[in-house]
Amino acid sequence: MTVQLYDTKAQALRDFVPLDPENVTIYVCGPTVQSGPHIGHLRGALSFDILRRWLAYRFARVTFVRNVTDIDDKVLANAADGEPWWALAYRMELAFTQAYGAIGILPPTYEPRATASIPQMQELIERLIESGHAYAAPEGSDAAGDVYFDVRSWPAYGSLTNQSLDAMEPAADADPRGKRDPRDFALWKGAKPGEPASATWDSPWGAGRPGWHIECSAMSRRYLGPEFDIHGGGLDLRFPHHENELAQSTAAGDAFARYWVHNGLVTVDGQKMSKSLFNFLLASDALDEFDPLVLRYALAAAHYRSSLDVSQRGFEEAQAAVGRIRTFLERLERVPSPFGWTAERPEGLDPDDEQPAAEPETGGPWSEEVPAAFAAAMDDDLGVPQALAVVHDAVRAGNSALDAGDDAEAWEWGRQVRKMTGILGLNPLDAQWTRAGASVEASALDALVQTMITQRADARAAKDWAAADRIRDAIAAAGITLEDSADGTHWSIHD
Repeated sequence: MTVQLYDTKAQALRDFVPLDPENVTIYVCGPTVQSGPHIGHLRGALSFDILRRWLAYRFARVTFVRNVTDIDDKVLANAADGEPWWALAYRMELAFTQAYGAIGILPPTYEPRATASIPQMQELIERLIESGHAYAAPEGSDAAGDVYFDVRSWPAYGSLTNQSLDAMEPAADADPRGKRDPRDFALWKGAKPGEPASATWDSPWGAGRPGWHIECSAMSRRYLGPEFDIHGGGLDLRFPHHENELAQSTAAGDAFARYWVHNGLVTVDGQKMSKSLFNFLLASDALDEFDPLVLRYALAAAHYRSSLDVSQRGFEEAQAAVGRIRTFLERLERVPSPFGWTAERPEGLDPDDEQPAAEPETGGPWSEEVPAAFAAAMDDDLGVPQALAVVHDAVRAGNSALDAGDDAEAWEWGRQVRKMTGILGLNPLDAQWTRAGASVEASALDALVQTMITQRADARAAKDWAAADRIRDAIAAAGITLEDSADGTHWSIHD
């Protein structure tokens, strides 16, 4: 077993070898909570949710940290007179948490807010000043209170994005008048007129607040240590954010991230989805329009490093794919297990007990193994599209086994489908999705079809075969398949 990940810094696939095989460590840049989440945020968070789930399958444990940037220029700019910046940040943080949870993204092991790590940021800045890699703006200048990272003091600056310093644009994150070089970036921002007093903290350089980049360096070190396995985020964060994180952390003497993993962006008509371009689909709107499981499938179906162009057709394809998986698993549930066990575990076996000694040749429905083709796809830089192809091959084979009356083989295919979709967070029968319940549209459709099924049964009981056939044909014309069994008639939507 070898997991390979594309390392942005190395610009190549690398074998993933964690510092501690018993505890994989991941830090992902979380949201800046100046406004609510759009679908691009969901795609990014989902990419690392699936990475986390797969590494949890391959290794014993994953410690997953995703921060919240709750103090930033954008947060202050969006605060209104009737709502202070910290209240806006908290309200938007809750919106992100709700949207993430709606599509099954696991909560992080730790989710630190930037405002809770100010002392750690100041300590890191002091180390950089002492080592000659940072400096404070001159006293009495318009930039007094600012502290900057000296990019020319660190020859490796630009190594993450493979850029030369002289080709870079000036850093636009602070007043350039206090900088030695226009590319120097802010580590600490002195308090400025018009900014709320609640957005400042005392420091050796005067009252102020942290720069954006120092936040993640301090929080990742605080929760994962000076060296950790994976640093993740969206492709748009490579420069300047991640480049600056890497420079300041390594200049301060920390080994920092061993692998850099970036997800591709969401596009609309070929353009990056962005709040600044006003072409984004809000997460709340997407969740109102689409079933959360369908939304998760649609956002996961493309490779995490590729661009994902959102379209109605993509959501329709995802809905059909989820429907095929759900239909097979529901068909299987109506077939008694040939081993006398439930889908989850052998009958009467407590989940904390050991497995019984006598396993069937199929491996049993509780087996932890996934198909080799699925594992190979996921090990190859998280090849979810190829892994989903394995899932659907298993669904087709399971349906064929059910049609042939081979219950044992069908249950083995069902075991594989449940395990694979469970890892991907896409099992339609998982408690999260069944608790959510059917949508209003689905409930209405079920009521109509059940009424027609009852009318057909009544016609057959009265031996009115012509009426029964008309009802059956009307149902089939709507794209619905009926399956008669000993415990009643069940329906599903066919392709």
